[in-house]
Amino acid sequence: MIWKKDYSDIVDLPHHVSKVHKKMPVSDRAAQFSPFAALTGHDEAVKETARFVDEKKELDDSQKIEINDQLNFIKDHLNEYVKATLVYFQKDMKKEGGTYMKITDRVKKIDEYKGCLCLENGYEIMFDDLYSINNVEIGNER
Repeated sequence: MIWKKDYSDIVDLPHHVSKVHKKMPVSDRAAQFSPFAALTGHDEAVKETARFVDEKKELDDSQKIEINDQLNFIKDHLNEYVKATLVYFQKDMKKEGGTYMKITDRVKKIDEYKGCLCLENGYEIMFDDLYSINNVEIGNER
């Protein structure tokens, strides 16, 4: 048997067009040739593993006393405008650990029942998550 390598016998034949099936859109045809991801979610898992989180630092007694004194000072002046810069630990939702966050806002309320500071922007920061309270300002701004 002799193989024809130039396909001259079929090159000039008309292109087949189905009478039953619609022509596939070019965008769907391109999808046929896109790379196949055998491990769905693998890239996201690798990125998540590589993402860095901090461990929560244990406060020493002097730091706890300082935070407690600041909370008492804020509590005594809540009828005035109290603004403070808070550093707190925010737990990560996906893995062990978290991130230290810094926020400056007005303290609206101290909720001793829940054990948290309620800020004007709606945030509630738990006492146990506080790392420091700085720049406490008392004023009449409203």
